[in-house]
Amino acid sequence: MGASWFQQTGYGKTLDDAYKGACEEAEVEYGHQEGYNGTISTTHSVRDITEEYKRSKLDLEPFVRSKVEVLNKRDCCSICLQEPVGNKNKTKSQVEHIVTPGTKKWVLKYEVINDWGGKFIGSYLTKGDAVKKAREYTEKHQVTTKITMKKELDKSSPTVAMIKYKKSPTERPGKWMFFGWAAE
Repeated sequence: MGASWFQQTGYGKTLDDAYKGACEEAEVEYGHQEGYNGTISTTHSVRDITEEYKRSKLDLEPFVRSKVEVLNKRDCCSICLQEPVGNKNKTKSQVEHIVTPGTKKWVLKYEVINDWGGKFIGSYLTKGDAVKKAREYTEKHQVTTKITMKKELDKSSPTVAMIKYKKSPTERPGKWMFFGWAAE
């Protein structure tokens, strides 16, 4: 099989995040094709050569071209074009309390579950109803089922709070250029 040269830009909080995102994007666009689609997704890992690029004093394109003869098939290098800026907020999350008026009533329910695959089959108010449904399912599909007890809130959501990420106004992902030889 051959190799093809690629250049691609990726964004992420870290180099690893950007590389994984670029590989996933390539697989979505060009398919998996058993590791031979001619994109970054066929490389084994990424090597950061940002410091080497800075020491070279070359412009970006001449530096990248100088690596064409040096890199091997499935090699991928990266150069950081824009450093990521993390969240410097003291508190990085925000709590939203969900208040539901009135008293809460708990109800005991019996859940029927396929013991082998963990598939949820149904929820019943009485153990008798749950046993009946479990027997029907077991006899029809010839698999073992189990019945578990679970407490649920009646006519109310069990969610009492939502914790949301609080983004910093200066926060931004990093930007990396990836290049190398992909398998095709």
